[in-house]
Amino acid sequence: MKAIVQRVASASVTVGDELVSSIGRGICVLLGISRDDNSKDTEFMVRKLLNLRVFDDENEKRWCKSVKDQNLEILCVSQFTLQAILKGNKPDFHGAMMADTSEAFYNDFLAELRKNYDPEKIKDGRFGAHMQVHIQNDGPVTIEVNSPPPKMSKKSVEEKKAQKEKSET
Repeated sequence: MKAIVQRVASASVTVGDELVSSIGRGICVLLGISRDDNSKDTEFMVRKLLNLRVFDDENEKRWCKSVKDQNLEILCVSQFTLQAILKGNKPDFHGAMMADTSEAFYNDFLAELRKNYDPEKIKDGRFGAHMQVHIQNDGPVTIEVNSPPPKMSKKSVEEKKAQKEKSET
């Protein structure tokens, strides 16, 4: 799972002429779900997003307060293109979770975020829609957060190494 987190003065999502969601001060999260993501990735990402210290304190000490500490808002936007890899000049999205399962996964992510924070402070876009995301970046501050890759067992590592050696011969 990959998130692009931007500290914002405000942010909003529109679809066509319809305002879907908007927030004031807080963070805007563009979230890319990979085909390998699971509930552990969701738990990791929720914990990181709520505790990421990108705000100043009341004495203007930098990088010491989180969105949760400041009781600010979060705008989440699902963005499968974050899982792209380039094949020449063309993006390949095979690393992204399939559309038929990613919407439920994204909704579970939002539910976990709301469970761990004030649900009224969590806003989101419209899954699968062509959206216009308006971000007034504050700073600018933009940070990439990735969930850790799954740990491979020793047996899996050995099998992968054997496969690689076999393909090289």
